[in-house]
Amino acid sequence: MARTELGRLAGRTAIVTGGAKGIGRHYSEALAAEGAGVVIADISGGEEAAAEIASKYGANATMSVTCDVSREDQVKALMDKTVERFGKIDILINNAALFAPLHHTKVQDIDVDLWDKVFAVNVRGSFLTAKHAVPHMIARKYGKIVNIGSGTVYKGLPGMLHYTASKGAIATFTRTLSRELGEHGICVNTLAPGLVMSETLVASGTHDEALKARVVGSRAFKRDQIPQDLLGALIFLSSPESDFVTGQTIAVDGGSVNT
Repeated sequence: MARTELGRLAGRTAIVTGGAKGIGRHYSEALAAEGAGVVIADISGGEEAAAEIASKYGANATMSVTCDVSREDQVKALMDKTVERFGKIDILINNAALFAPLHHTKVQDIDVDLWDKVFAVNVRGSFLTAKHAVPHMIARKYGKIVNIGSGTVYKGLPGMLHYTASKGAIATFTRTLSRELGEHGICVNTLAPGLVMSETLVASGTHDEALKARVVGSRAFKRDQIPQDLLGALIFLSSPESDFVTGQTIAVDGGSVNT
């Protein structure tokens, strides 16, 4: 897709946490393709992803910032660097999360430190980025926050209590924050994928083929989900097309859950 000045996000600035790899990498490029200036925020750094996107869409299309979203000092620095480079913050994609490295573990065997780490990234991270992005959005009476949830919130996923509980928190985070920020013209929604066979998940080797088969069997569309399946909904929630949509969850999972 060629980047044009007529893209649906032309002139907007977007931050994508966890935007260097896996599904986040696809989010970053899709936003850039629609004309946004994209800040790739990732704990592992996003220089390679940023360079590739810049080669396609121009040097002004993106930048990368190394950021641990569970650290408030690093989140503050992320916002400062974004405003310094692009002048504003219009879109926040809260994508950073711990999932692919997690193994299916029964509740009695989940390590407390791991539980806390999952919540620190998946929940506290979204809180901190919203906390420090929102003042910039309020100042301009406009903003889009897209929290990445999960279809597991509706079904539960045995052996993944730490992950599903964290995504349940994101669902309520969206509902409450949308009501708090509505007076400022800021939309807050959740994009809830199903089991996505991203490059990161496949490379991790942690996905269960039996589980994948059950998930595919539960869908109206009987096939694997790939990152590209999410991009249409992501752009919709990030664009003016959804300016009267807030507090909602859009499940993109081939019909595995009905919301």
